[in-house]
Amino acid sequence: MKLKLKNIPWKKRIIQSVWILIGMGTMVLFGSAMLQKNQKKCAGVQIEIAGASQNMFLDEKEILEIINLAGKLEGTTVSKINLRAFETVLEKNSWIQNAEMYFDNNQLLQVKVLERQPIARVFVNGGNSFYVDSSALRLPLSDKLSARVPVFTNFPSDRGNLAKPDSNLLEGIVKLATFIRADSFWMAQIAQININGQSKFEMIPLIGDQLVLLGDAEQLDKKFKRLKAFYEQALLSQGINTYEKLDVRFDKQVVAVRRGSERAPITENILSKKQ
Repeated sequence: MKLKLKNIPWKKRIIQSVWILIGMGTMVLFGSAMLQKNQKKCAGVQIEIAGASQNMFLDEKEILEIINLAGKLEGTTVSKINLRAFETVLEKNSWIQNAEMYFDNNQLLQVKVLERQPIARVFVNGGNSFYVDSSALRLPLSDKLSARVPVFTNFPSDRGNLAKPDSNLLEGIVKLATFIRADSFWMAQIAQININGQSKFEMIPLIGDQLVLLGDAEQLDKKFKRLKAFYEQALLSQGINTYEKLDVRFDKQVVAVRRGSERAPITENILSKKQ
């Protein structure tokens, strides 16, 4: 029994030594493999673009051109290629939200690009226009494609650094455009959203020529529910062009203005069932 107890520490030491040797061997092999891989040359570039569900404002050719302008890749030793520097170059493009690059086992450079998705087109006083994405980043127009997104007019400024009120207004545009894009009915029904002198939103429908006073971008769900209830209960029964103005800014009611008449408010009871 004493001999058995004496042998236990030696067995542990042998086992530990074996595992240490295995670990060292693995590290040597891994290091050797990495060294050999880094000494090999880039065999080519493979590009994948994601993020844009409906439009492709970038293509593989354009991305490859951006990469090649930053430096030669194909045929260059892998260890001499600074992937992070190339990622940074790509991410300077307005339409690229994120870029990731790595070499696969065949020394092919894999380039994964996440393209920004425009959610609204904004026209500035004076005629210029730009797209905006969900983070309120302004994006340039494309010569290739025109995105099917809500259109806003009369934005007050196209300066690089917006004043606080204009920045807040742009965030309201993002909020309203996101809401509209999430509902196929409103995407089909709303032709244009104007910004008035008080920085409030006024919508022009595609069917009918009423002006819809929306106000700010708060409580959009309630405002659009009231507007849809009005369409279903009042507008369709009395004719699509009976009213020249609909005001959904006030809680639990739609104030409607008939053509050539005084205000004819729709009572709370008519719309309350749809709240």
